[in-house]
Amino acid sequence: MKVLREFDPWKSPLCTCPFKYSLHPYTGCSHFCLYCYATSYIGRKPSVPKKNFIENLEKDLRQIVKGAVVELSSSSDPYPPIEMQLELTRKTLEVLGRNGFRILITTKSDIVARDIDILLRYPSAVMITITTLDQGVAKVLEPGAPPPDRRMEAVRKLSRAGIPVGIRIDPVIPMINDDPEKLRELVNIARDVGALQITTSTYKARGDSLKRLQEAFPDIAEKLRRMYVYEGEKIHGYMYLKKEAREKLLKPVIEEALRLGLYIATCREGPGVTIINAPTCDGSGLVSRHRTLNR
Repeated sequence: MKVLREFDPWKSPLCTCPFKYSLHPYTGCSHFCLYCYATSYIGRKPSVPKKNFIENLEKDLRQIVKGAVVELSSSSDPYPPIEMQLELTRKTLEVLGRNGFRILITTKSDIVARDIDILLRYPSAVMITITTLDQGVAKVLEPGAPPPDRRMEAVRKLSRAGIPVGIRIDPVIPMINDDPEKLRELVNIARDVGALQITTSTYKARGDSLKRLQEAFPDIAEKLRRMYVYEGEKIHGYMYLKKEAREKLLKPVIEEALRLGLYIATCREGPGVTIINAPTCDGSGLVSRHRTLNR
């Protein structure tokens, strides 16, 4: 297949996602998040639409079973700024829905709310990443992405329209966006605007992303390096914090989500840190709520 891929080609033993396909209308990502893992193998470059994407997608879809979950997108955001003009993702949603596939959207952009009219017609769910409510920190961490208040407003719009929506508080990075009270506040606001699920995880370092964080936050550069390179552990190609540190970082998010009755899941944290009371960790389980909400 040319554009559709089975998710998790590296078969990570820590991945708890159900079977699905991943789909990326764009290569590169104009959000330029400092912590991005994908830059370690595709580089750091702005979003560019894939050539003959819709034509190739229609051919690929004929090779897989209808009803499968297709996620846009696991590494290159499906809603970069140029999507407003190109509408490539919007066209993609129409093709997927018309051909009988379930849709999962993962994004850091509020542009997704533009496509509520399409999402209402087909089984779908949306997960919007919001790592912090602090506009200043967000601007440094995710310089090309819309600010967190706009993303939160998109959650509200989707929820009010009847689209199942959740929030990814992902990644939580030590000394940057890990303040327990601010994390609890983020979970509370997510609930208030209609999020059904929280998925959270700690930052897993790659050499290039760790370097970017050290350069952006020089005051904690050496401590970050020590925590990941010297005190952490190497798991499936990534530098992880030690288990106890990861448990501590995620505890406020998990406890608050459970207290508020939200679905909660962690992402690739491994034994002892993994928690899932959600239908699925990635948000695809929310798709089944779409029919209930929109009868």
